[in-house]
Amino acid sequence: MPAPPFLDSNILIYAYSTDARSRVAQSLCEAPHILSVQSLNEFASVARRKIGFPWDRVIDSLIDVAALADRIIPLTFELHQLGLAVANRYDLQIYDAMIVAAALEADCDTLFSEDMHDGLVIEDRLIIRNPFA
Repeated sequence: MPAPPFLDSNILIYAYSTDARSRVAQSLCEAPHILSVQSLNEFASVARRKIGFPWDRVIDSLIDVAALADRIIPLTFELHQLGLAVANRYDLQIYDAMIVAAALEADCDTLFSEDMHDGLVIEDRLIIRNPFA
């Protein structure tokens, strides 16, 4: 049985916004999915810096997000090395490559992200999909 889809941090951010994409993002968060610690860190950064959440709301949101995930992939040196290789091979930004590396580590076949090229196939086994396209 394939792993659930992997969610990039932008999906989490839209789930907590008033943006038109919020409903789609919320439905993805409520369905089985996998996250990375990288996604949680990026969510915290954007929630504080761009959305203006106070720390207590950031922390409460992260607790909720983590509780909904089937699995959370930790940051490791091996994951970092894989991310660097992915960034180099596919010409991705480093933080995007770390998300891709975590999705590969989790054996996902789909990565939902608005930030990366919709339809890009990584390592012949992971496809990036923009759920808002």
